[in-house]
Amino acid sequence: MLPTTLESRTTRQTDGQRVKCATPTRHFVSRRIARRRIRVFLFPRSLDLYFLFGPSISFPLNLSPIRNRKIRNLCRGHRAKMDSVEEERRLLEDGLSQDESYGLYTGDGSVDIKGKPVLKSNTGNWTACPFILGTECCERLAYYGIATNLVTYLTNKLHEGNVSAATNVTTWQGTCYLTPLIGAILADAYWGRYWTIAAFSTIYFIGMCTLTLSATVPGLKPAECVDSVCPSATAAQYAVFFLGLYLIALGTGGIKPCVSSFGADQFDDTDPRERVKKGSFFNWFYFSVNIGALLSSTLIVWIQDNMGWGLGFGIPALFMAVAIASFFSGTPLYRFQKPGGSPITRMCQVLVASFHKWNVEVPEDSSLLYETQEKNSAIEGSRKIEHSNELKCLDKAAVVTDAETKSGDFSNAWRLCTVTQVEELKILIRMFPIWATGIVFSAVYAQMSTLFVEQGEMMDTTVGSFTIPAASLSTFDVISVIFWVPVYDRVIVPIARKFTGKERGFSELQRMGIGLFISVLCMSAAAVVEIKRLQIARELGLVDEDVAVPMSILWQAPQYFLLGAAEIFTFIGQLEFFYDQSPDAMRSLCSALSLLTTSLGNYLSSLILTIVTYVTTEGGQAGWIPDNLNEGHLDYFFWLLAGLSFLNLLVYVVCAMKYKRKTAS
Repeated sequence: MLPTTLESRTTRQTDGQRVKCATPTRHFVSRRIARRRIRVFLFPRSLDLYFLFGPSISFPLNLSPIRNRKIRNLCRGHRAKMDSVEEERRLLEDGLSQDESYGLYTGDGSVDIKGKPVLKSNTGNWTACPFILGTECCERLAYYGIATNLVTYLTNKLHEGNVSAATNVTTWQGTCYLTPLIGAILADAYWGRYWTIAAFSTIYFIGMCTLTLSATVPGLKPAECVDSVCPSATAAQYAVFFLGLYLIALGTGGIKPCVSSFGADQFDDTDPRERVKKGSFFNWFYFSVNIGALLSSTLIVWIQDNMGWGLGFGIPALFMAVAIASFFSGTPLYRFQKPGGSPITRMCQVLVASFHKWNVEVPEDSSLLYETQEKNSAIEGSRKIEHSNELKCLDKAAVVTDAETKSGDFSNAWRLCTVTQVEELKILIRMFPIWATGIVFSAVYAQMSTLFVEQGEMMDTTVGSFTIPAASLSTFDVISVIFWVPVYDRVIVPIARKFTGKERGFSELQRMGIGLFISVLCMSAAAVVEIKRLQIARELGLVDEDVAVPMSILWQAPQYFLLGAAEIFTFIGQLEFFYDQSPDAMRSLCSALSLLTTSLGNYLSSLILTIVTYVTTEGGQAGWIPDNLNEGHLDYFFWLLAGLSFLNLLVYVVCAMKYKRKTAS
């Protein structure tokens, strides 16, 4: 105990009395325990204890000078805790420095590029994030610079038919959302997120350059049409073009699942202050994605249509080079998580070990299950996960049998797994229902580039002296996202925090649920617009004519705006959920699984459309979605999706209420 004096502090509420802490303190204790500085301030009259430390930390202190029996017993006999809400609020409002409150080093096991523990003060946090956000913005600009107008290049330059071009585009896009599984496994098991991004970015850039050459070099560029005769591209031209295209698909597979997780790695999970900032990071990450998408869907598409495809592909390639340079520039500032070995192998080990011990009884006391005695788990770069009572059949994999006890050999992971390893598989199983509900939302999102466009083409696309292509209305979705991100981060979160007491305003599950509800409103808005459009068509006698109805296409703006708002809640909520709730050594894999919902959502949309078309066209009927939408009922299809979205929301609420969150020790 060292006597000292402190500056005056604000009035505090203690034992029902308001106490002004403006007089010097009598005692000051400073201890460093587990890399954390713990300070106890004793004020003369109130004997108020003012702790600055993380929740649930036990510590021994010599409090013999303290004469207040109540406080002495509290400190001596009980585990020191602090209410999480008050802790977060105090950290947010008082502006205490990280080094004072939570130690000099990160507590989540992160290291620097050389594998050494990292200081909080000069690594990670928002200092490192601009390089990552810049990388993502430029990479998304490059990707959408190719994807947005790809079907036009295939039909106008490679002279493919509509069906063939559409098939090639959808196949390529589907591949772009499947390859993240490859990148995620490599990142989690062997390379780590940093080196996976670095390697696949290089492949990505090579693909961009190959694509640019295929549209620039005379021998690789397809011949132009002569009058109405359009010669087909040669086999070599096809080969070079699709080689570049699928190198891009492979490259994006290493970036998509890793870059958001790598950005979140820059914030220490064990520090509540940094956890608040991490929630904000996901918002601005998605903001960066849409800035890149906005530039590519406007500027890059215009260049491709008006100034040539060589330049139109070359500029995205240049931005990909900028993305790589931005990423490597931040290397000294990054925090790195070590790869933990193959997650698929670990899951298989749990299944094999539990099956092998199917007749073994699981003890009631979970402390008897096998776990390492070290501070960290046996999985490299992963914290231990506390035991949960669900799926007890998998706990058999962690039961130590008499034979294993006698032999003293616990090294065979195919026969004996740690509790943390078993909990990894349990977490993935518990996450599955939440993951599945994202597929229906992705099916709704897929309408933006399909039926929303077809609906817009049957409306008046002239605004003043300008003609707006129906596909360009998707810009309202991007603008909506760009609008909602800062509003959510700077306005909604602070207000919600006051009511919910949560550090990020809403939990990940609450945020996703709000987005699912908004998606119901989005499809309802689209249905109402279509009802009005069909009413005008009937009044003007245009039902049998395949012509646009004199109703401004701007009436579609609300449904795009609502879809953008739903994105902010659902997609960003998914990023947060699959990062925070996934096991430490499986974060890239879980991010890849969240991306997979986009691909499956497109497949689900196609399946629903096929079934609806088959059922509604029986008996020679025009069906809900005929070639001439004026004689169909597209509004019925939108109502169907709204109904499915509502049912999906109900299922989601049930799953979210039953979901048990991960608890890391």
